[in-house]
Amino acid sequence: MITLAGASSLAAQDLAINNVRIIVGTGQVIEQGTIVIRGGRIVSASAGNTAAPGVRALDGKGLTAVAGYIDAHRHIVQGGRDAAAWLKNDAPARMQEFLEAGYTTLMSAGGAAEPVVALKQAIDGGQIKGPRIIPSGPLPLGQNPTPEAARDTIRKLAAADIHFTGEVNVNSLMPDPKQLEALAAAIDEGKKVGVDVAVHAASVVAMRAAVKLGVPKLVHTPHFQWMSDADAQLVKAAGTQVSSCTGFGAPVFNVFNQENVPTFRDGGKWPETILDGEGRGREAGYKAVNGRTLFDNGVVYGYCTDTGYLPAWGLNQELRVLNLMFSPLDLVTVLGPNSASWINMGKDLGTLEVTGAPRSSARAPGRASRSLWARCRRPNPPTAFVIGAFAPGSLHFNPRIVT
Repeated sequence: MITLAGASSLAAQDLAINNVRIIVGTGQVIEQGTIVIRGGRIVSASAGNTAAPGVRALDGKGLTAVAGYIDAHRHIVQGGRDAAAWLKNDAPARMQEFLEAGYTTLMSAGGAAEPVVALKQAIDGGQIKGPRIIPSGPLPLGQNPTPEAARDTIRKLAAADIHFTGEVNVNSLMPDPKQLEALAAAIDEGKKVGVDVAVHAASVVAMRAAVKLGVPKLVHTPHFQWMSDADAQLVKAAGTQVSSCTGFGAPVFNVFNQENVPTFRDGGKWPETILDGEGRGREAGYKAVNGRTLFDNGVVYGYCTDTGYLPAWGLNQELRVLNLMFSPLDLVTVLGPNSASWINMGKDLGTLEVTGAPRSSARAPGRASRSLWARCRRPNPPTAFVIGAFAPGSLHFNPRIVT
């Protein structure tokens, strides 16, 4: 293990990584190249060995660098715990787990905004090493929701500098007209004040209802009913972006038990405890195929896990299922530029191309493999290093290189 520097001194980091295979994220692959970092910013990612006088050099032979992972829908602060105690006692170790899994950006999936904002402030301030945190805030549309109350909630989120709602659930079978009226008001107000409403539509029926209202973000690929090309084209035409969560219905192994017994994502019996679906495990098939249908129809389809357990295991679960329907090149797009676009940071993150702006971090996951999932299957993932994660005005950097 080579320690680069403490978080407080990384803003001045100068580094060159030579002989590394670079998956740029735009379809380009540099088989042997150099990544140069100056002042904590990636300034070049080019073929060959680039001379970088006065810069510390590291040999990346046998490694592959890709843009850091973005989870667009992750439960970060676990519910039912004292948030202040979690932040003090658990957060440093939990955030290190994300960094070691290659994550450099996390979007909060929902719940109270305050604990997530506090975590973001601790990371931004250097008290905790961790990935970039993007908070969300709740938009309660339960019993008797009103359009004005929904608008007021959106305005309050904007005033708190929160630009996404947590997931809003739309009924899978019969969407409530009153809820849809309030949801439409929230979407409209969000467009005025810069808050994107995120909807959890478990069925194609719910998805169509939300998209017709102009919802900008959908979390979870529908896992109830098959989607047609016409359905996907409706999503595309609306400009609605979707995050994956394809691992939702597939059985989870060796997370909640070591007896090779399949479970749902919360440890419950599979498939009986799968939420909001048709049953018998059909949700696993709907997710993957519907995701491919969206992608093939030009929808911006990003990556998310919607999990709460160990990040490396959540990554393994999601990639394992995505690999059923997506090629490695497709997955570079899904995990990189599409996920960056989903969190409205497509100009800053998601690729290793250099355009003059800060770019995302790079992760080198050992020898290049035929699939992204292949390198995550083992309990101890292959050798990796994290180059850095860049946010406007600040630098989040995992000061850890394993060689």
